[in-house]
Amino acid sequence: MDFSISDVNKILGNIKNRESLINQFQTFKNISLDSRTILNYDLFIAIKGNNFDGHDFLNEVIKKGGKAVVIKEGMQNLLPHDFPAWIVPDTLEAFQKLVLFKRRKLNIPVVGITGSVGKTTTKEMLGEVLKQLGKIKKTELNYNNEIGVGLSILSSDLEDKILILEMGMRGLGQIENLSKFSEPDIAVITNIGTAHIGILGSKENITSAKCEITKHLNPSGVVIIPANQFSLEETLKKNWNGRIIKVELLDINQKAQNVNKNNLQGFFNKSNNSIIIEDKLFEISFKGFHNAFNFLFVYVVAKEFGIKFKDTNKFNFVSLNGRNKILTSNKTTIYDETYNASPESVKACIESLLETPNDHFLILGSMQELGTKTKKYHQDIFEFINRSDIKKCIFICDKNDQIYYEEYLKNNNKFLFFNEINKVAKTINKYTKKGDFVLIKGSRSWHLERIIKSID
Repeated sequence: MDFSISDVNKILGNIKNRESLINQFQTFKNISLDSRTILNYDLFIAIKGNNFDGHDFLNEVIKKGGKAVVIKEGMQNLLPHDFPAWIVPDTLEAFQKLVLFKRRKLNIPVVGITGSVGKTTTKEMLGEVLKQLGKIKKTELNYNNEIGVGLSILSSDLEDKILILEMGMRGLGQIENLSKFSEPDIAVITNIGTAHIGILGSKENITSAKCEITKHLNPSGVVIIPANQFSLEETLKKNWNGRIIKVELLDINQKAQNVNKNNLQGFFNKSNNSIIIEDKLFEISFKGFHNAFNFLFVYVVAKEFGIKFKDTNKFNFVSLNGRNKILTSNKTTIYDETYNASPESVKACIESLLETPNDHFLILGSMQELGTKTKKYHQDIFEFINRSDIKKCIFICDKNDQIYYEEYLKNNNKFLFFNEINKVAKTINKYTKKGDFVLIKGSRSWHLERIIKSID
């Protein structure tokens, strides 16, 4: 969808030096934030990020044939005196105003997905299930911040039937902002965990931050949440007066005695990784209780769009690197969960690992952004590992933490400590034998994906 000069004028105010534009030029084909990939008829917006400032690349934009730009007040000296430009107080805000204009012009349903863990997996599964309705646009990879969500909306076109947006946050107000320029019709809150608790300070603040997704939700829309998270329900009701659907996953053995008409219930059979929902059978390729739970959100959203499921359904989902990735070698099976880690996701992945046969091993990078409770959360994970039949856990942390945790785990030979990843693969290879399973999980800062190719 093109942006005409008059459209941008209405949104950002009148362009300066319009007389310098060639007469036949009236529309921009795209909004660009990257001078490296800008095309001749793109509108470039100079945004200042943590590691770059788009204003530093204005000369490159002009050399590549850029017709006009959006810049911050006070930066006019970086342009030729007669170069066409919109001059605004805040270029990120200008970007988001243009994104909202595009979202409204698209006039298609938007699904917003947030939560402490499970956002990306839920988004990927939902995109696969909904594609029977036509062309589906979803956030690429995990581009879930104000830039990534905005670019996802801008890259949508009139052929798309539904837009699925993953919404992340690192502080209060951020998801409200994403909701403001995406105006979702359906909101999914996968759970409330402890990810980013070091930044937000408490689970109460995390709950409030996630519920911000409703601030600009379609009043006729719906919010889908996990059942039995009472703090979430209470906070949500303070922010949202519309429909709420609660989902609950139970073990298959509980099916006969558990019927709660207030919740949509699913029943998980871990022996064959199947789920029964409303008397329909679903087999999904992603393993574990946590992924079956994520599928409940997918099921509800699909029903909202009128999808009718068969009595028996099978879905083979494609894993993204670092999530739900199962790799096999001549010796071991590797569970690649290297993308990131929180206490909830670590426990869920360990539980899934322990459902496999033979011996189990864990490579765990320390979890970040847990604030003053960092040691407590790690100790809880250590106790969880101690109670399990994991044969050996390689724990990677900095040297100061190692001293503390070695004292805590004194005389416990289940754990080995490293401060960097170079020798981790060689060490784990000494302990494993043919048929064993190795789970690799850790915070993004450890880049544990680098060691996978060296594990036997």
